[in-house]
Amino acid sequence: MKKLLVLLMGVAIVIAITACGSKASKPAETTSPAATTQAAAGGQNVVLKATNFQFDQAEYRVKKGQPVTITLDNSQGVHGASIKEFSVKLDNSNKTFTFTPDKAGSFPITCSIMCGSGHANMKTTLIVE
Repeated sequence: MKKLLVLLMGVAIVIAITACGSKASKPAETTSPAATTQAAAGGQNVVLKATNFQFDQAEYRVKKGQPVTITLDNSQGVHGASIKEFSVKLDNSNKTFTFTPDKAGSFPITCSIMCGSGHANMKTTLIVE
């Protein structure tokens, strides 16, 4: 019984560590911050490109009082994104969220899906100006 429990725990650990992605990945595309956060007709679009243990930008800037549509693009691995202050929760089943930021400041964006050993460091910032 103990051997089975140890085996199951080992399998669970391996899955947790490798859940973030595989060795085969798409080549990284380069985008400028201007291409990542674009003013659209009637609002702003932000694309959070997620790869193993990082988002593609250190920060994303938007304007206070203007609608923002945030889209999660899992380029490598399986990730989520959360911005608690604005109730944003993105994952593979809910990849976009639209809201209007009502306060200025810096707000942490974190990966909301356990994606492996670098999960705790997978963070970026939404700056509302």
